[in-house]
Amino acid sequence: MKKEDKKVLVESLHEDLAASNCVFVTHYTGLNVEAMTQLRSNVRQVGGRCRVVKNTLLSIAAKDTGVSKIEDLFVGPTAIVTTKGDPVAVAKALVEFAKANEKLGIRGGVIKTQVMDKKDVYELATIPSREILLARLLGAINAPVSNFVGVLAAIPRQFMYALKAIEEQKSKAQ
Repeated sequence: MKKEDKKVLVESLHEDLAASNCVFVTHYTGLNVEAMTQLRSNVRQVGGRCRVVKNTLLSIAAKDTGVSKIEDLFVGPTAIVTTKGDPVAVAKALVEFAKANEKLGIRGGVIKTQVMDKKDVYELATIPSREILLARLLGAINAPVSNFVGVLAAIPRQFMYALKAIEEQKSKAQ
Protein backbone atom coordinates (compact mmCIF):
# COMPACT_ATOMS: atom_id res chain seq x y z
CA MET A 1 0.00 0.00 0.00
CA LYS A 2 1.37 3.39 -0.97
CA LYS A 3 2.06 6.02 1.65
CA GLU A 4 -0.61 8.34 0.21
CA ASP A 5 -3.19 5.54 0.34
CA LYS A 6 -2.27 4.81 3.95
CA LYS A 7 -2.67 8.48 4.83
CA VAL A 8 -6.15 8.58 3.24
CA LEU A 9 -7.09 5.34 5.03
CA VAL A 10 -5.90 6.66 8.40
CA GLU A 11 -7.85 9.91 7.94
CA SER A 12 -10.99 8.00 6.95
CA LEU A 13 -10.57 5.61 9.86
CA HIS A 14 -9.96 8.48 12.29
CA GLU A 15 -13.17 10.20 11.17
CA ASP A 16 -15.08 6.93 11.51
CA LEU A 17 -13.70 6.27 15.01
CA ALA A 18 -14.38 9.82 16.16
CA ALA A 19 -17.96 9.76 14.85
CA SER A 20 -18.79 6.31 16.26
CA ASN A 21 -20.43 6.04 19.64
CA CYS A 22 -19.21 2.46 20.05
CA VAL A 23 -16.22 0.44 18.81
CA PHE A 24 -15.65 -3.28 19.35
CA VAL A 25 -12.29 -5.00 18.80
CA THR A 26 -12.20 -8.61 17.62
CA HIS A 27 -9.66 -11.10 16.34
CA TYR A 28 -10.55 -13.31 13.43
CA THR A 29 -7.72 -15.83 13.14
CA GLY A 30 -8.96 -18.86 11.24
CA LEU A 31 -12.12 -17.31 9.78
CA ASN A 32 -12.43 -17.84 6.05
CA VAL A 33 -13.63 -15.23 3.55
CA GLU A 34 -17.18 -16.59 3.58
CA ALA A 35 -17.42 -16.30 7.37
CA MET A 36 -15.97 -12.76 7.35
CA THR A 37 -18.49 -11.77 4.67
CA GLN A 38 -21.29 -13.18 6.82
CA LEU A 39 -19.98 -11.28 9.86
CA ARG A 40 -19.87 -8.04 7.88
CA SER A 41 -23.39 -8.66 6.62
CA ASN A 42 -24.75 -9.41 10.11
CA VAL A 43 -23.14 -6.28 11.53
CA ARG A 44 -24.28 -4.11 8.63
CA GLN A 45 -27.90 -5.27 9.13
CA VAL A 46 -27.95 -3.77 12.63
CA GLY A 47 -26.25 -0.52 11.68
CA GLY A 48 -22.59 -1.34 12.23
CA ARG A 49 -19.49 -1.57 10.10
CA CYS A 50 -16.79 -4.22 10.28
CA ARG A 51 -13.28 -3.41 9.05
CA VAL A 52 -10.02 -5.31 9.03
CA VAL A 53 -7.19 -2.84 9.65
CA LYS A 54 -3.48 -3.06 10.31
CA ASN A 55 -2.76 -2.43 13.97
CA THR A 56 -0.21 0.32 13.31
CA LEU A 57 -2.66 2.24 11.12
CA LEU A 58 -5.42 1.68 13.66
CA SER A 59 -3.22 3.01 16.48
CA ILE A 60 -2.43 6.14 14.48
CA ALA A 61 -6.10 6.66 13.58
CA ALA A 62 -7.24 6.12 17.18
CA LYS A 63 -5.23 9.07 18.53
CA ASP A 64 -7.41 11.86 19.95
CA THR A 65 -10.47 9.58 20.07
CA GLY A 66 -12.03 7.48 22.82
CA VAL A 67 -10.63 4.40 21.08
CA SER A 68 -7.10 5.35 22.11
CA LYS A 69 -7.92 3.94 25.56
CA ILE A 70 -8.03 0.40 24.15
CA GLU A 71 -4.87 0.43 22.03
CA ASP A 72 -3.56 -2.51 24.04
CA LEU A 73 -6.22 -4.67 22.30
CA PHE A 74 -4.68 -4.02 18.86
CA VAL A 75 -2.58 -7.19 18.79
CA GLY A 76 -2.52 -9.80 16.05
CA PRO A 77 -5.15 -9.95 13.31
CA THR A 78 -7.61 -7.25 14.30
CA ALA A 79 -11.06 -6.42 13.00
CA ILE A 80 -12.96 -3.48 14.42
CA VAL A 81 -16.71 -3.03 14.45
CA THR A 82 -18.00 0.52 14.68
CA THR A 83 -21.50 1.88 14.99
CA LYS A 84 -23.13 5.26 15.17
CA GLY A 85 -26.41 3.62 16.14
CA ASP A 86 -27.50 1.14 18.78
CA PRO A 87 -24.48 -0.51 20.44
CA VAL A 88 -26.65 -3.24 21.97
CA ALA A 89 -27.82 -4.49 18.57
CA VAL A 90 -24.26 -4.61 17.26
CA ALA A 91 -23.04 -6.37 20.41
CA LYS A 92 -25.81 -8.96 20.00
CA ALA A 93 -24.85 -9.55 16.37
CA LEU A 94 -21.19 -10.01 17.35
CA VAL A 95 -21.91 -12.33 20.26
CA GLU A 96 -24.33 -14.47 18.22
CA PHE A 97 -21.77 -14.77 15.44
CA ALA A 98 -19.00 -15.59 17.94
CA LYS A 99 -21.12 -18.36 19.45
CA ALA A 100 -21.68 -19.87 16.00
CA ASN A 101 -18.05 -19.35 14.91
CA GLU A 102 -15.61 -20.09 17.70
CA LYS A 103 -12.72 -18.62 15.70
CA LEU A 104 -14.06 -15.09 16.13
CA GLY A 105 -12.83 -13.70 19.42
CA ILE A 106 -14.20 -10.57 21.00
CA ARG A 107 -11.45 -8.71 22.84
CA GLY A 108 -13.37 -5.71 24.14
CA GLY A 109 -14.47 -2.29 23.10
CA VAL A 110 -15.37 1.22 24.06
CA ILE A 111 -18.69 3.08 24.26
CA LYS A 112 -17.99 6.81 24.00
CA THR A 113 -15.22 6.86 26.63
CA GLN A 114 -16.27 3.82 28.70
CA VAL A 115 -13.84 0.91 28.19
CA MET A 116 -15.33 -2.60 28.04
CA ASP A 117 -13.62 -5.94 28.32
CA LYS A 118 -14.87 -9.17 26.76
CA LYS A 119 -17.21 -9.87 29.67
CA ASP A 120 -18.76 -6.40 29.40
CA VAL A 121 -19.46 -6.90 25.69
CA TYR A 122 -21.24 -10.19 26.42
CA GLU A 123 -23.27 -8.49 29.17
CA LEU A 124 -24.15 -5.64 26.80
CA ALA A 125 -25.49 -8.22 24.35
CA THR A 126 -27.95 -9.50 26.96
CA ILE A 127 -29.67 -6.13 27.35
CA PRO A 128 -33.07 -6.05 25.62
CA SER A 129 -33.29 -4.05 22.41
CA ARG A 130 -34.06 -0.34 22.41
CA GLU A 131 -37.64 -0.96 21.25
CA ILE A 132 -38.33 -3.40 24.09
CA LEU A 133 -36.85 -1.01 26.66
CA LEU A 134 -38.99 1.85 25.31
CA ALA A 135 -42.10 -0.36 25.46
CA ARG A 136 -41.32 -1.27 29.07
CA LEU A 137 -40.80 2.39 29.94
CA LEU A 138 -44.09 3.34 28.31
CA GLY A 139 -45.83 0.53 30.20
CA ALA A 140 -44.32 1.73 33.48
CA ILE A 141 -45.42 5.29 32.78
CA ASN A 142 -48.88 4.18 31.69
CA ALA A 143 -49.52 1.79 34.62
CA PRO A 144 -50.32 4.41 37.31
CA VAL A 145 -52.67 6.24 34.96
CA SER A 146 -54.57 3.09 34.00
CA ASN A 147 -54.73 2.00 37.66
CA PHE A 148 -56.13 5.42 38.60
CA VAL A 149 -58.76 5.17 35.86
CA GLY A 150 -59.68 1.72 37.16
CA VAL A 151 -60.12 3.07 40.70
CA LEU A 152 -62.25 5.95 39.46
CA ALA A 153 -64.41 3.59 37.41
CA ALA A 154 -64.83 1.29 40.43
CA ILE A 155 -66.50 3.98 42.57
CA PRO A 156 -69.71 4.29 40.49
CA ARG A 157 -69.69 0.53 39.86
CA GLN A 158 -69.56 -0.19 43.61
CA PHE A 159 -72.28 2.37 44.17
CA MET A 160 -74.47 0.62 41.59
CA TYR A 161 -73.81 -2.75 43.28
CA ALA A 162 -74.87 -1.27 46.61
CA LEU A 163 -78.09 0.14 45.11
CA LYS A 164 -78.83 -3.21 43.46
CA ALA A 165 -78.32 -5.00 46.80
CA ILE A 166 -80.70 -2.56 48.57
CA GLU A 167 -83.27 -3.06 45.83
CA GLU A 168 -83.03 -6.86 46.19
CA GLN A 169 -83.36 -6.63 50.00
CA LYS A 170 -86.51 -4.48 49.70
CA SER A 171 -88.05 -6.80 47.11
CA LYS A 172 -87.43 -9.81 49.42
CA ALA A 173 -88.92 -7.98 52.38
CA GLN A 174 -92.23 -7.43 50.58
